[in-house]
Amino acid sequence: MEIRIDDLTGDQIIALIAEHVRSMAEQSPEESMHALNLDGLKQPEITFWSAWQEDELLGCGAIKELDAEHGEIKSMRTSKKHLRKGVAKRLLVHMIEEAKKRGYVRLSLETGSLESFKPAMKLYESLGFEECEPFSDYILDPYSVYMTKAL
Repeated sequence: MEIRIDDLTGDQIIALIAEHVRSMAEQSPEESMHALNLDGLKQPEITFWSAWQEDELLGCGAIKELDAEHGEIKSMRTSKKHLRKGVAKRLLVHMIEEAKKRGYVRLSLETGSLESFKPAMKLYESLGFEECEPFSDYILDPYSVYMTKAL
């Protein structure tokens, strides 16, 4: 598996982000949906990675810099064909290491609260993330779970 910074212009990544946004919109009311579309992911404070096996896209993830010491995990998604193969874990470990290199002292994330998000929460917990209060611009929301990890 090769993990690389992605410019979000390839057909496979555009399709995966569209699938991600569509899936999140189906599971949360509009005011509770925090998935970023392509334009949202192209902001200067966001670094976006994709994972590949030769020419096949396996998954993606991003870090949004909240400040010089705090980053946020965004847009974690595994291609349907590659679920439960360790793709998300490899991406998340890569992003945690990158956050440490940047000098962040904290990495946080928002995920959904529904049953369908339980595998993601289990992955985050396995890598040391713990539930926390809303951070940054988030507010308490029954459709969201907030997690953080001290680095």
